[in-house]
Amino acid sequence: MKKIVFLLVCLFSMTIVKADNDKPIEMNQLPAKAQAFITTYFKDQKVALITQETGLFYKSYDVVFASGEKLEFDKSGDWTEVKCKTGEVPAAIIPEAILKYVKANYPEAKILEIEHDSEGYEIKLSNRLEIKFNNKFQVVDIDD
Repeated sequence: MKKIVFLLVCLFSMTIVKADNDKPIEMNQLPAKAQAFITTYFKDQKVALITQETGLFYKSYDVVFASGEKLEFDKSGDWTEVKCKTGEVPAAIIPEAILKYVKANYPEAKILEIEHDSEGYEIKLSNRLEIKFNNKFQVVDIDD
């Protein structure tokens, strides 16, 4: 019995070590939603690298453009993060309530980054402020 438990522990350990990896992939290997997002909002950008990260319980994709812009997608191809180095986040992907808040409170600022997860959104502005919103689009934190 001890040998079986030992073997199972070893097998599980090897799975964990192997599970966390990044591998380069081609555009056509991204989920269809991610491909559509890129062709809609970043069609003029040249892709430098696309990677797929696979863990034991997750899969995600990173797209880096030659300009330095970066996108992250979940396993379904939904965006989770957009980072813009040379421009600003496309307004069409930002929830209207966040756009209104930024326009009302920081009219000169541009949204350079946006992240979305199950808890809400986080944006980074050109004036160096980071603002967190919950899923009801209420501001929950502001950092500088």
